[in-house]
Amino acid sequence: MFKSTIKEIEEELAKIDPSRQIEVGNYRLDAQGNVIHKKIPLAQSEVHISDILDNICEKMSDYVRATYKSNGQLTILNLLSPSGGMNPEMSKVDIIQDNDLNKSLKYYCEGIVEEFEDSMISLFVQKENNIKEKLCMNISKLCNSTDFNENNEKIDESDINEEHDEL
Repeated sequence: MFKSTIKEIEEELAKIDPSRQIEVGNYRLDAQGNVIHKKIPLAQSEVHISDILDNICEKMSDYVRATYKSNGQLTILNLLSPSGGMNPEMSKVDIIQDNDLNKSLKYYCEGIVEEFEDSMISLFVQKENNIKEKLCMNISKLCNSTDFNENNEKIDESDINEEHDEL
């Protein structure tokens, strides 16, 4: 769940035109009496990243819990591919039907964002490398190194239970 949330944030930030900039700064004056402002990329703006975080969990309505047919491993899967079509992974999984129609995924996402918002904003503003790994393993401690051996979003049963217990 944590990795899916970070992936959605990264995808939203990647949609921003790198040339778009925003003026930031304080309202202090320099020696000549001019207000000091600087321009930064919009994708590195604390305010813009915070706005993305406020709405990112709405995207969890496109996610479902599923198990891979090949090995029974639990996963959280986006129903839609990045291009907007049906996710090709859908043929490889069995969707887990649950009573809340996967609304708990949004709830978990909101808990993650609420608890780690400051760390998320800080890492995205600084354009850190391996943000997903840093947040998931080092800061939140909701993942371990084996969760990052593959490029897909597979997770094991203990991740779901750990998140459920935490949130």
